[in-house]
Amino acid sequence: MNLRTCVAPSGQFLYGVHKPGFRVENLREKDYIFSLGAFSDGRLWENHDNFPPDAVEEPAADWIFEVPNAFPFRGTTYIIKSSADRISENPASIALPERPMASLSAAVRKSFGENLPATKLEAFFHTLPGPLQLALAANSTDPEDLIRMAELCCEFIHDPVSKRPAGLVYKKDHQGRVRADIKNHALFEVLANNTFLPDDYKHVMVLRPGAQGGSEIVGEWLEETEESHVFEYLRRNSYIPWGHYAANMAYDAIRYQIRDLTDADMSGLRHLYYQRTYLRVADQLGLAIPAHRRRLSYEELEALRKKICEALSSDKKKSALKFNCTLWGWNFGFDYAPSGYRLHGSHQQIHQQFALVPSTVPDPNSEEKISAFGCGDLIHDFIRNYRKETGKNFFDAYLSAIRTNRRMDGNNAGPDSLTVYEDEEVILFVPKAQTSQWELQLMTLRPAGNILEADTRVRTALDRAMGVAVRVLSLMGAKMITTIEYSKRFDSPDTDQRLLYCFLPKLPESPGAFTEAQLRWINGHYPEDFAVACRARMMNGW
Repeated sequence: MNLRTCVAPSGQFLYGVHKPGFRVENLREKDYIFSLGAFSDGRLWENHDNFPPDAVEEPAADWIFEVPNAFPFRGTTYIIKSSADRISENPASIALPERPMASLSAAVRKSFGENLPATKLEAFFHTLPGPLQLALAANSTDPEDLIRMAELCCEFIHDPVSKRPAGLVYKKDHQGRVRADIKNHALFEVLANNTFLPDDYKHVMVLRPGAQGGSEIVGEWLEETEESHVFEYLRRNSYIPWGHYAANMAYDAIRYQIRDLTDADMSGLRHLYYQRTYLRVADQLGLAIPAHRRRLSYEELEALRKKICEALSSDKKKSALKFNCTLWGWNFGFDYAPSGYRLHGSHQQIHQQFALVPSTVPDPNSEEKISAFGCGDLIHDFIRNYRKETGKNFFDAYLSAIRTNRRMDGNNAGPDSLTVYEDEEVILFVPKAQTSQWELQLMTLRPAGNILEADTRVRTALDRAMGVAVRVLSLMGAKMITTIEYSKRFDSPDTDQRLLYCFLPKLPESPGAFTEAQLRWINGHYPEDFAVACRARMMNGW
């Protein structure tokens, strides 16, 4: 098989193992011996190891497993055997530490006395260099610290009685636009993302509708009994052509952390995505819209989906689709380096973004049109080639390989399941070749390639499993998680392609460099052991 995939047509995983042994000719001319320091008894430690006298012989370097990604366009994963073997002895060690408590105010008082006047403490905060202000804004867990920093970065209107923030001071910029009087935008943004900032400050800085601009709210999910409230914002001038939408937790349902996210919240975030997509596709097909100034019920949503699917069975109707693909993503979490590097794309409240992608884009210099990009197209092209070369449906083989997986370390007695969670409609699992070291994938079990082909049961199962995925990763310590959707074009006749979601946590020691730019992903654990760690968190975490 010439396709670069770990999924064999027989329904098994394929991978290789490097067992390096080599000799390196020494071409160095001189030795540069230095003392590196000394032991406690005074003996010197010098760098002789760095300057061998002859050629270097390595009879048995670390074994490296090479696992092609299931999808060739995502590269290849390299698992370091020595590290993975250590982890397999204790999979529970796959975790990140809890965020440490940190208070500069308390540290200053400890050094200079508990009775330090507030004016002196405020003056101290004023004198902090910019990078230290950013570090404190991102990492302090003390509301007192964060309030002091907030008062530094922007102008507040305070309630005359409680002295708490009631709003921001606004002014017009040089173009006549109304803007909040923010003195330090980076500091403002970092503070607004810190969950320990008191909620009334969050409200006036970023959570109230309009605090971040004039983006229109064009949809809403409100479940008062569940205390769940989600707004759908329209982003007209977007980095995504033709604009996009954001399902954003509302001002009265503060959700900065995954542990605060409820099942009702997840249903609401996703309902707005399904609803907007179905309405826009129905409009293209000339179908009647069943609601105005209210959300669609579950029953109305499903009825509209069925009408759309019926209409798409007509080639004439199908040809009316200018926008024929979804784009959906979720950036959870935020961090900001004191050097000024933003480390993730999310901000404040939990929110998910979505849009429709056109089928083609006109070339302004000719009569030609180019195909508009959708990441699910990469899967479509691959599985078409897979079927052509092997005669097999890729996703059938992929699911079979997941279910019959065997460990690659030869430990036949060890756990071999890649599944984290499964019900009748979906499976959440650890991919054999993880790109992010903690990657999870969510896939439909039935041939549903996009959300138009996902009925109520499938949609409900997807929403529930998404919640499971992010909760598990959060319990393991993940602070930043990017989630993306790979979906099929609405007018594609391919029945093999499955709707697929990838959950991609960012880890502190893995910023991404030339290795990852070449689609070479380095891992230090076996995927089966990561699945063990995930299942253990599910059993013990909630």
